[in-house]
Amino acid sequence: MNVCVYCGSSDGVPQRYLDLAAEVGTAIAARGWGLVSGGGRKSMMGAVAVAARKGGARTVGVIPRSMVEREWADHDSDELLVTETMRERKALMEAHADAFLALPGGIGTCEELFEVWTAGSLGLHDKPVVVLDPDGHYAGLLDWVGGLVKGGFASQHSPLERLVVARTVEEALDAVPRSTV
Repeated sequence: MNVCVYCGSSDGVPQRYLDLAAEVGTAIAARGWGLVSGGGRKSMMGAVAVAARKGGARTVGVIPRSMVEREWADHDSDELLVTETMRERKALMEAHADAFLALPGGIGTCEELFEVWTAGSLGLHDKPVVVLDPDGHYAGLLDWVGGLVKGGFASQHSPLERLVVARTVEEALDAVPRSTV
């Protein structure tokens, strides 16, 4: 089982989110799973990878060359895949993952989440998509998506039915069924 984790990579992220990312990495390793990440060594992205490796998990980082040139790459990854574009990056991350887990993050995290969530909603994959939201970081976004159905911009089968929202690390990882391996 390889879980792709999307999360914040910006400097200045509050410590509680760095701790959350580390907890996720530790928990992934404890379950004997592997981690797929955006291949960065900074902030939450670095924290989840370091903790996963420390716990014995195999880590695959996928990063665009432009970010490697900025010295953002996690060269300690067990496998570091370098792409030319962000689109190639996301495709490789999806191909290497059995499930997706979004932690709090910014617009990049939201963009990655929306892409795999949309693809799953359209039946293009059947991999679990989980959001770990311990403190309401995504509440406004989830309310907005819920309003899309009411406004006629989404089918009667709400996109929210395809998404698991968890409050704890254990709950989030429990939502990743082993049957997807």
